[in-house]
Amino acid sequence: MVLSIEHLYKYFGAEPILKDICLTVENKEAVGLIGVNGCGKSTLLNIITGLLDYDLTSEGLGSLSIDPRVKIGYLKQNSGLDSSLSIKEEMKNAFSDLNDTLDRMKVLEQTIGDAEGEELEKLSSEYAELSAYFEARDGYRMNTRIDMVLNGMGFSPDDSSRTVSTLSGGEKTRLALAKLLLEEPQLLILDEPTNHLDFVTLKWLEDHLKSYKGAIIIVSHDRYFLDKVCTRICELENCRLTSYKGGYSQYVVAKKAASQRQMKEYEAQQAEIKKLEEYIEKNKVRASTAKMAKSRQAMLDRIERIDKPLMLNKAPKIDLEYDIEPTKEAVKINGCELRVGLGTDSRLISDRIDMLIRRGEHTGLIGINGAGKTSILKLIMGTIPHEKGSVIFGGNVKLFYFDQEHASLDPSMTVLDQLLYRFSGLSVEQARKVLASVLITGEDVFKPISILSGGERAKVCFAIMILSKANVLILDEPTNHLDLPAKEVLEEALASYKGTMLLVSHDRYLLDRAATRIIEMKNGKLRSFEGNFTAYSEAVSAEEQQLAAEVSEKKAAEQEQLRKTEKQRLHRTKQQRALDAKKRSRIKELESLIEESEIMISQMEVEIASPELAHDYEAMNIKCTELEQKRAELDSMMEEWAELSDEI
Repeated sequence: MVLSIEHLYKYFGAEPILKDICLTVENKEAVGLIGVNGCGKSTLLNIITGLLDYDLTSEGLGSLSIDPRVKIGYLKQNSGLDSSLSIKEEMKNAFSDLNDTLDRMKVLEQTIGDAEGEELEKLSSEYAELSAYFEARDGYRMNTRIDMVLNGMGFSPDDSSRTVSTLSGGEKTRLALAKLLLEEPQLLILDEPTNHLDFVTLKWLEDHLKSYKGAIIIVSHDRYFLDKVCTRICELENCRLTSYKGGYSQYVVAKKAASQRQMKEYEAQQAEIKKLEEYIEKNKVRASTAKMAKSRQAMLDRIERIDKPLMLNKAPKIDLEYDIEPTKEAVKINGCELRVGLGTDSRLISDRIDMLIRRGEHTGLIGINGAGKTSILKLIMGTIPHEKGSVIFGGNVKLFYFDQEHASLDPSMTVLDQLLYRFSGLSVEQARKVLASVLITGEDVFKPISILSGGERAKVCFAIMILSKANVLILDEPTNHLDLPAKEVLEEALASYKGTMLLVSHDRYLLDRAATRIIEMKNGKLRSFEGNFTAYSEAVSAEEQQLAAEVSEKKAAEQEQLRKTEKQRLHRTKQQRALDAKKRSRIKELESLIEESEIMISQMEVEIASPELAHDYEAMNIKCTELEQKRAELDSMMEEWAELSDEI
């Protein structure tokens, strides 16, 4: 057991935000914590990490227990880093204990050489312990682990020397997460870890967390991510926590069944309450039945009220309608050069952009961060100029542009006034009805735009989108900052929209449901894939598998060629060894023959010099001829011996 919470409460003033929370987290368990914005998720995380105290009830209920050996790592939405350090230096701080160990080992290495006796034994023992500790914690692979995690989180080797202060907000979040993963705490707490991550980085993070050695608690609105990583989903709703086994998809099924059961219980209880209230109201004034009415009132007061399930009480579906159909080719980009920045600071993203958005298509535009997706939308909207090419709109096109920064909203206006100002003739009742469809109700319609959260501002933009009756929607990350209920409402609206749509998003659920075509932007080039995100993923996976098969086949062919070459080399080597053996045998034979020849020549020279042969001219001539032949044979054998010796 890593964490145990029993009957925990938290109040802000007189209002409870957490009621009777019970939660146990085991080692190697990944818990997804979900709920609408403001339901208390961050409050619960702050209590777990000790940043906030919980409240004891009058009966003394409430406890939080964490294994004292457990190190907690907490990634907040705004994590702090040392801005003066380089990326590599900041990552090395994740191994502060190993760095200290290594420094001490270096000191010992210098002092051990001069030590003797007991001091030498003591220093050697300390060095052995430190070395074992360093090796057991994989210290020798420290730099390799840093490079692996930085690469996985989207940082290139060239980024290592960049100073933290020069990073963007999204890059700092990714770097803080990378550092936390390197620290490997036994309890890893992540608050919206998928913000600012592209598909490649998301895939890497999902795979990394699936094999994480400790326990994980994740707050996220990314339903794909929750499905891939989590073994359990815990939902905060109406101040209470409910646990569901499995990932997000399993939660949806279980939640629906639980809500239906709760709705039946709620309706049955409401019927009972109504019956008691009617009895009390009828009988409390009569003297003969007042006592019974009082008893019924006590019974009514003791009833623990069942909350109405929020899942079955959602706002109505958003209806996106338009008045007129555009022509077949709704938006066309022809040969546009795409740049960001001005003058000498401008950066070329693509030397040529060609794109056709056909009527009725729902096109998802995807790519890594910085690929130029938002720039293409701004090119279409005319906020980025282009010297080359053209952007052509079809006839009857009526555009709506959702800017992820919500720059079109007037911060000085209230939510309601924003709609009434934009759409003349719109009544207050009509405006409030549209706002209710995007989950803005009650007094929230009178909030100034300036104090709204990112999610609330997005909902105001959606209300404007409904009223615009546009037949072409240009949407840039529309689900950013939205909680799950709001995402589901928007997702249903976009999926059922009959008009034309160009959508930039990292929300894989949304792309799966709402897109009919995916365009991938990579290295300044566009590639089109028919179908939704799943179809795109399958196509890319098939390409990767084909490429891997080709690489494998090429590698196998290269290895086969190497094998044949090596076999030939070994065969030649075997022949050479046999030839060398023959040469060595011949050398020995020659050495023996040379020795015999030299002895024979010496004997013949003695014979020729003898007095008996001196007066026999004919015999002398024969002996001299034989001697010359023997000397010639010796010279020949000496030359052969020398050549063979050089070759060996």
